[in-house]
Amino acid sequence: MLRSGKRELIELYKTLLKEYGEQNWWPADEEYHRVHGTDPREEVVIGAILTQNTNWKNVEKALENLKREKILSFEGIRNVSSYKLAELIKPAGFYRQKAKYLKNFVTVYPSIGELEKTTRDELLKVKGVGKETADVILLYALNRLSFVIDAYTKRLLFRLMGIQGDYETLKSFFENNLPKDLKVYKEFHALIDEHCKRLCKKKPLCETCFLKERCRFFNNLL
Repeated sequence: MLRSGKRELIELYKTLLKEYGEQNWWPADEEYHRVHGTDPREEVVIGAILTQNTNWKNVEKALENLKREKILSFEGIRNVSSYKLAELIKPAGFYRQKAKYLKNFVTVYPSIGELEKTTRDELLKVKGVGKETADVILLYALNRLSFVIDAYTKRLLFRLMGIQGDYETLKSFFENNLPKDLKVYKEFHALIDEHCKRLCKKKPLCETCFLKERCRFFNNLL
């Protein structure tokens, strides 16, 4: 079990929020869904599956293709041919595999209403849904307190605080030390990703980082 880090985590959250501002994740095109009578939460789910092993810019291109064809919904995914779906989501990479994942998902969960009844354990039984994807769906689509761990989170925790662990260990670390607040969960995950994209990269820009004074990596404490 990891040591308590409540004060450190809260301070980190406040510092990142002050530096970068609210990220308002997970992005969805509210106007598109208003016009087409679809549920923006379904776009969150589709995006969560598409973003596996790629970056968000590529996902945006795939989502735009789905919007252009007016099929950015569970029903739209269900009704389009597998071949056409794969071609539309090609920018997101691994497109044939992801098309299968999307088709399977909307078969298991035909509507957002059906998805609302699910549990994390049930989500993890769906082919193509790993822990990170499941937690994105739970947090951002279903508004449940389920913290998302990704490669950026692992990187920042290790460099900044010297903390390592498997997915569930790190997830518990956040959930045990953060207030039970949806906004905090959503923003904190997004802010960590933003920081790692800008500064705490694979090859970190330590000299320009506003966290360097408290960073174990920068101060050669790892």
